[in-house]
Amino acid sequence: MSDIAIHCEGLSKQYRIGQREVYRTLRDTLTDAMHAPLRRIRSAFQPSSLPAFQPPNGDDTIWALKDVSFEIKRGQVVGIIGRNGSGKSTLLKILSRITEPTEGVAEIHGRVASLLEVGTGFHPELTGRENIYLNGAILGMKRVELDRKFDEIVAFAEVEKFIDTPVKHYSSGMHVRLAFAVAAHLEPEILLVDEVLAVGDAAFQKKCLGKMGNVAKEGRTVLFVSHNMRAVTDLCQRCLWINEGRVTQEGPPRQVVLAYLSSGQPERVDGVITADMHINPTGDVSFRRVALLDKRGKPITTFFFGEPLRIFIEFEVCRPVEGMRLIVAIEKLDGTLVSVLHHTDNVQEPIDAQPGQFVASMEAQLPLMPAGYTVHLAAKPAPGFWGSGKSWDWVQRALDFYVEEFSSDGFSILPSGGIVRPTVTWDIRRREFSQT
Repeated sequence: MSDIAIHCEGLSKQYRIGQREVYRTLRDTLTDAMHAPLRRIRSAFQPSSLPAFQPPNGDDTIWALKDVSFEIKRGQVVGIIGRNGSGKSTLLKILSRITEPTEGVAEIHGRVASLLEVGTGFHPELTGRENIYLNGAILGMKRVELDRKFDEIVAFAEVEKFIDTPVKHYSSGMHVRLAFAVAAHLEPEILLVDEVLAVGDAAFQKKCLGKMGNVAKEGRTVLFVSHNMRAVTDLCQRCLWINEGRVTQEGPPRQVVLAYLSSGQPERVDGVITADMHINPTGDVSFRRVALLDKRGKPITTFFFGEPLRIFIEFEVCRPVEGMRLIVAIEKLDGTLVSVLHHTDNVQEPIDAQPGQFVASMEAQLPLMPAGYTVHLAAKPAPGFWGSGKSWDWVQRALDFYVEEFSSDGFSILPSGGIVRPTVTWDIRRREFSQT
């Protein structure tokens, strides 16, 4: 048996702008099958007046996918990332056989379960219990298998009290909990998941991640579309970055995610802060520029592991302020907060300032591991803390920078996890026992 679970070659999908695509349910298909013989007899005596369908081609069309080719092996967990409208969901709809491609082929080898939208595959008039058995039957599972999994599904979804209530009365959170539980527990060979973690509370999202990790360990194939970069890097073995309907890059998740996040804005060594980068400014204080400096004072965006972090900031006080605190937040490009640095941390007093131009500089021994990072800035009334309370000015992602895997002396650091690698002194010696 081939070890290929999904094979796509030259996959393309074209839509006509303003035209809705009708997705057919199982009930529609069965109903049409019953009426098909009568329609065929009727059409034999009625000449068709409708013109033959011509594929759309012009300014009123758009290619949601264009020439996408890839293969996924059995047991692989693959993440798909990209901006909204890039074609990720269209790809999963084609793989789920919800829509047909305009060009190319998509071969699926194995039983597929998909979770593409809240309540996908549920009949609103049926109860939660009935929908579980219906979905299992569609997947080809036997009644005895469904009975064995039923209690586990209901417990995971936390809908015990409502399991015999029609799902049309469920909240969106209940819908997605039950839908995910069904898709993950009915033992499909291939699981397609489209941004399920965007719905539900933090506890449920954590539980979903844990379940998907278990599914991956069981050797099943998972295709995971998400904007949660940390989940993609933690769960997936490969990653596809889709941009404007094409595969821009594929490879190890951390490498692809870093390239994707770094594409969000041009690399700016000078660190000039433009008007559109300020978030709800009051006009009292305005950041003008931020830069990372090397030991000679030259602006950089990449430095070696172990070098101190030197940050230079220019800002303007436009109206008199009292008790101002400057804050620099360092964050990984995947959204992990690394450190928040206040200028008052080293017993500096909050700033009272009249209108004018100001500069600030800081140096921090922050042994960051090799990765991509970004700098956020805030000016707040003391004792304002990062992420809370009033800000006179707040700039997110003012400047990106990268830490190389080599130290300044040219030696590569040992590969390990975490965010920082502090300097540590060890003392290991043989313990001597005195003889009495």
